Formats: sequence, structure tokens, C-alpha cells
Amino acid sequence: MKRLSIISALMAASLTAQAAQPSPAQLAQSVEQALPKLEQLYLHLHQHPELSYHEQQTGQRMATELKRLGFEVTDNYGGYGVVAIFKNGQGPTVMVRADTDGLPITEQTGKDYASTVTTQDEDGNTVGVMHGCGHDIHMTSLIGSAEQLVKHKDQWQGTLMMVAQPAEEVGGGAKAMLKQGLFSQFPTPDHILGLHVSASLPAGQVGIAPGYALANVDSVDITVKGKGGHGAYPHTTIDPVVLASRIVLALQTIPSREVSPLAPNVVTVGSIHGGSKHNIISNEVKLQLTLRSYDPQVRLQQIAAIKRMVKGIGISAGLTESLLPTVYVHSDETIPSTYNDPTQTAEIRDSIRQAIGSDNVVKSEPVMAGEDFGLYGLTPEKRPITIFWLGAVEPTKYQRSVDSGKLLPSLHSSLFAPDYPDTISTGVKATTASVMDLFNAK
Repeated sequence: MKRLSIISALMAASLTAQAAQPSPAQLAQSVEQALPKLEQLYLHLHQHPELSYHEQQTGQRMATELKRLGFEVTDNYGGYGVVAIFKNGQGPTVMVRADTDGLPITEQTGKDYASTVTTQDEDGNTVGVMHGCGHDIHMTSLIGSAEQLVKHKDQWQGTLMMVAQPAEEVGGGAKAMLKQGLFSQFPTPDHILGLHVSASLPAGQVGIAPGYALANVDSVDITVKGKGGHGAYPHTTIDPVVLASRIVLALQTIPSREVSPLAPNVVTVGSIHGGSKHNIISNEVKLQLTLRSYDPQVRLQQIAAIKRMVKGIGISAGLTESLLPTVYVHSDETIPSTYNDPTQTAEIRDSIRQAIGSDNVVKSEPVMAGEDFGLYGLTPEKRPITIFWLGAVEPTKYQRSVDSGKLLPSLHSSLFAPDYPDTISTGVKATTASVMDLFNAK
């Protein structure tokens, strides 16, 4: 009898905790009160971007903000990453991740808060630095969500894990944090959540794609060798420019004729360099490719087909073994596809609908962009992950684009300027509601 009483009391306490969750109106009001300070944080982060592997000051600011909220903070993790833990009784562990690095872009938005930061790239060139992919929004939303969850800590139980991850733009940050022991040194998450701004949705909206959301990404170099000579005597040479041209065209048959039309994939030659003068046939041409797919087997099929094709074209041109084209896959830059766990994603979608209204939550389609967020779902623990799109376009600009058909500035554009107040507010509400419901789910 005593045991039944204890169980009943625990069930009642659980129901009370769930019932005590803030209503959408209460959450909106709480976020609105916090917004001025969050906007200040956003402007600071936007004006002080740092490139991948150089996010030292950014990491320190994130660590300071999370310490202020009462988290146990470990900084300089996996580079300049930050892991913050807030233990709040017995319950699941929920991880929220934001990326922190900027891009080598000179901002041209014309905003009075535009980044004017410059730095030296690896080749010694002076380049501008900009948060052209919304990572400043991501970080601000993470801090805002952490603040709301701590403020309402009497309404959930469990362990909250906030991760500020460096080097997303080069595909190295998640790998480094996991390699250092993210899921062994700290609690292994039961749920993993992230967001990414969208340059094609209006601020105030959220887009969610169940299943595959983002693509496998591989960077591939092809070196095409030949036998150079005078442009007036091509018959005495084996022209690598012609061979490279044949390879570029042949590669397009991989998506169109080798991979199933039901398996989306992209093979893009983004760079071709060779030769030095009008009348000289060079000895070498270099190609740089990006490969995109969702299915890991399709990725392997693409790489195998490229190796087979370039070898065959080299042989057909009469090249000896030592001069055959070489294919190099940058394994350090490989990013797996991001697969949103359908069950968890459906739960998060429902939470966000409650928080910001059903009309503001849309089903998004998978994209061929890449994100190393997918790695968190591919560890041996196979924890469910969900990343959603956070609309960032000023609504009137969005509507003008719809009406006129004129394209909006994309992510990674020097003109990309999020409508940051509404975007941050929506990101905080969506994340807070989702995390709280994950804590309180049966």
C-alpha cells in the first residue's frame, strides 16, 4: 500500500510539473522581456566574427554567458568549443547545439552594425570576416533558450546540455568535440536539438523536414596530367585541358545515368585551373569538385564512379600508368547527411506549433547543403537528432520577393542580413518549448 502511495505521489508530481509549463503567451512575454539583452548579445557577436578554428573570443563570450546562468562550463573543448551542463534533478539529458564560426566574406549589407573585421587567410591575403550563415543568431538563440529554461527550472527535470560548437563551416568542429569525448566525458544525450537560420523563410516561421534534411558532402580534387608542348603542334602532345574537359562532361553522367533517379545526388565541378599562355599546352590541370547526396551508399557510388571514369579517360588518351589522373577525397572535410529522427521531429514540430502557432510551422524539403550536426546522430549510441530551419527574412521583403520573383540574398552572401529581433525571439520560443516538452515527455 505504501509503495502505491509513493508511485501515485510521483505521478502527481510529474503531472503537476507538466501542467506548470508556461503557456505560449507566458513564454512569449518572458522572451519579450529578455529580448533587449539578447539583441545586444547578437550585435556584439555579429560585429566580432571569427573564422573556423579561431573562435577564441567567441567561445569565451559564450562561456561567460552560460556561467552567468549557473551552468557548469567547460571551455576550449574540441578547439574553442564550449560545453555547459545544468543539472536539474532526475530525468533525461537534452542537448542543444549552436555553431560559432564566421566566414571569410566582406559584409556589404550597409547595416550600421555591419562587421568590419578583417584578418589574414592561410595564403596571407587580407579578407573580411562575416557571420554570413547566421551562426550569430544560433548562438544568441542558444543563450536565450538557456536563460528561459533556467528561469522555468521548476517546470522540468533532467540535465540540460548546451554546446557551442566551433568549425562547422569546415566540417571539423563536431568531429573534434566527439573525438575528445563529448558523449563520454559528459552525460550522453537522450535527445539532440539544433536550429539553422533560413534565407528563404520569413522571420516568425519555422520549417521542419522529417527524415533526411541535409546532405552528405565531399570535397574531391582531380589532378589531370598530360604531355605539354607548343599549341601549334597539338599532335605531339597529350593535352590535359582536353582531357579535363572530357572528364567534366563525363562526370555529369554519374547523376544522370549511373545513380538511380530516385536517389538525389549532385556532382559539381566548382574549379578548373590549368595552363599559363595562349599557345602553350600545359602538363597539368586541376579540378575541384563538391559531391552531394543523402544515402551513404550513393556517396560511395559517386566516388567509385569518378575514380573509374578518370582512369578510363586517361587510358583512352594514351597516358602511361604514372601519368593517369589522380583522385583525392578530402576525408577531413567529409560531412555525413543529417537525418532528423522522424518520431522526435514530430514531437518537436508539435511543440513548436504550440509555441508559435500552427500557421507558422511549415514542412521544409531536404536540401543539398551540408551540416556537421548530423555526426551527433551517428555515434555508437545512435541518439535521435533534429535540426529545424528558422525563418530570418524580414516579412515585407519576403513578400516582395514572392510577388516579384526576385531572389533573396542567400546564406553565405555578403548581402545576407537577418531580421534579427523576430528571428531570435522565434528561435528562443521554439527551442525552449521543444526542450521543455522533451524533458516532460512520457
